[in-house]
Amino acid sequence: MTIKTALITGITGQDGSYLAEFLLEKGYRVVGMVRRTSTVNFDRIAHIQDNVEIAQGDLLDQSSLMDIVREHKPDEVYNLAAQSFVLTSFSQPVLTGEFTALGVTRVLEAVRQVKPDARFYQASSSEMFGKVVEVPQRESTPFHPRSPYGVAKVYGHWITVNYRESYGLYACNGILFNHESPRRGLEFVTHKVTHAAVRIKLGLQKELRLGNLDARRDWGFAGDYVRGMWMMLQQDKPDDYVLATGETHSVRELCDIAFKRVGLNWQDHIVIDPRHYRPAEVDLLIGDASKAKHMLGWSPNIGFQQLIEMMVDYDLQTLQTLRKQQ
Repeated sequence: MTIKTALITGITGQDGSYLAEFLLEKGYRVVGMVRRTSTVNFDRIAHIQDNVEIAQGDLLDQSSLMDIVREHKPDEVYNLAAQSFVLTSFSQPVLTGEFTALGVTRVLEAVRQVKPDARFYQASSSEMFGKVVEVPQRESTPFHPRSPYGVAKVYGHWITVNYRESYGLYACNGILFNHESPRRGLEFVTHKVTHAAVRIKLGLQKELRLGNLDARRDWGFAGDYVRGMWMMLQQDKPDDYVLATGETHSVRELCDIAFKRVGLNWQDHIVIDPRHYRPAEVDLLIGDASKAKHMLGWSPNIGFQQLIEMMVDYDLQTLQTLRKQQ
């Protein structure tokens, strides 16, 4: 039996770490690309690092991408690397465009020139829908992004379609709605809330400042979504798929579940701060994953409340362990 090789850009991120775990369990040889920097954080993959090959490369550097593809000859390429924080994209729009838009082209070009039979997955985003024109959103829903991040993701999405149609590459877009986990960065609202709830419970802080509590998102578990990424690349023909739970929840609901998990009332501790509002808000995102369910046999296993409680429990255990060590 031939062992498949998978190249994951952004392996040290939330999705990259779960995908690497999943592929290792499938018997893959996993190569993870990391940027040339003195501050690479391997925390999310520390438990599997001995089983993963690390390659240095950069989405801003075409030659490094071609070198990696040439050396490792991947059967599957998962492009998960990006400047992925929406709020940062407003303050760093050009850098976001370089990584999140043009970076996709550089990876595709490396695949086209060096390993054109490799199967390619691009991490598209529900933020591309932005100011939505229909509810729920599906693969055919027009895009109206409301942030430089969303705009860059639209470019990455369409350049992937273009390489598929122009060069015959096996290239798929996964339009993933919000997916979270205990490994989510603390700058994202889900982990910001669960972490703060635990810190307030332990007396480490008194309040949490948030922006729009009425914003609604379709939140799922990252571990479920990486399974869908892999499924897309196992089909006979490449295509694009929405992955979503089909349920929508507000930031207010998120706060309620997280604070209840530690026995607190969120209203006693949340402060609305206008500085946390986006210049252009996306109010409602909810996905229709019926195509993925029908074509791939994919559906999420973990629901919203279970997800948030899992994150709270993880933060509580982590902070209590740190406290004991001090």
